[in-house]
Amino acid sequence: MLNFESTSIHRLVVHQVGNKGREEGVKLSKTELSRPDDYINQLLMMYFTKPFDGQLIYNFAHDVNLEMNEIYNYASSIFGNEELFFAQSINVAKHLYDKSSHQKIKSGELYVVYFKDCVVDDEVCDALGIFKSENKDKYLRIQLHNDNFELDFEDGININKLDKGCLIFNTEAEHGFKVCTVDKLNPSGDAAFWKDEFLHLNVRPDDFYKSRSFIDICKRFSEDFLSSENNHAKEEQVNFMAKTVQFFEEKQKFDPEEFKREVIREPQLIEEFDDFKDAYKEEFKIPDSIDEKFEIAEDVKKEVKKKFRSVIKLDKNFHLYVHSNPENMEKGYDAKRQKNFYKLYYDTES
Repeated sequence: MLNFESTSIHRLVVHQVGNKGREEGVKLSKTELSRPDDYINQLLMMYFTKPFDGQLIYNFAHDVNLEMNEIYNYASSIFGNEELFFAQSINVAKHLYDKSSHQKIKSGELYVVYFKDCVVDDEVCDALGIFKSENKDKYLRIQLHNDNFELDFEDGININKLDKGCLIFNTEAEHGFKVCTVDKLNPSGDAAFWKDEFLHLNVRPDDFYKSRSFIDICKRFSEDFLSSENNHAKEEQVNFMAKTVQFFEEKQKFDPEEFKREVIREPQLIEEFDDFKDAYKEEFKIPDSIDEKFEIAEDVKKEVKKKFRSVIKLDKNFHLYVHSNPENMEKGYDAKRQKNFYKLYYDTES
């Protein structure tokens, strides 16, 4: 979890980075900005930190050696000697420009910020922030002139809309630091160069990541495999979803074998689930540690019902919402009426 209540902006510099494919170039500041006053500091802190929830933590990585990751090296130099902040901010700008060749990448302002006293996972540390603003909003401006009000407009940055950013926390340097990132413009699109090409990050395989990943696998399995196209009845899908929700809500620790016994149960379906999971892991580069026991993250417990909507639609008359314990529902056929039916068992009515 992240906490910025006592955090302050210690150093700040702004450069402008264009699109390399269009040869727009880089405009570098000659000096750092003066430290902002309290009010500007509050606005900037909201702009820079509000989009980060701290749930997914990343580490810098490299295909050959971590030391070859450019941003990791620049951050390491700054944390090792704060006086190198401005010089390394120029290296950050040049590296971003070098990676900004895709046609969809816009020119924008690059902010490099040194933060004091951040809290990540209950640890107090400094952090380096790298942010880019690409879009401008139009704002109305009302001015009083000769006893009359006049309307005008100007382009500006909306402090509620950070386009791209990352926070690099000065902890776990040997593992690639703890890093959080956001990309509101292209979270997974064609120009999603920010996380993969510019920063080159891997997800840190902690309990939150494992919990969310396994839930995503279950959701995809219920939608893609337990479908009518694969000759599975709707109640099988609903049964699986309801039991999955119940399992994650009731358990504190996740045991993959226990999940298979209590939720999937049938040997043939367990084998099909394992095959589906292995293919999903390979496609999305999920580490094998997801197959081990782990603590179920509380934040994921809150999300699980939103990801699984156990709904059976009956003609245009009824919707059955199955939240848990699907054994209390029985399906049948009424020969006299020549209609299907569901029988529901319950204790109290409210």
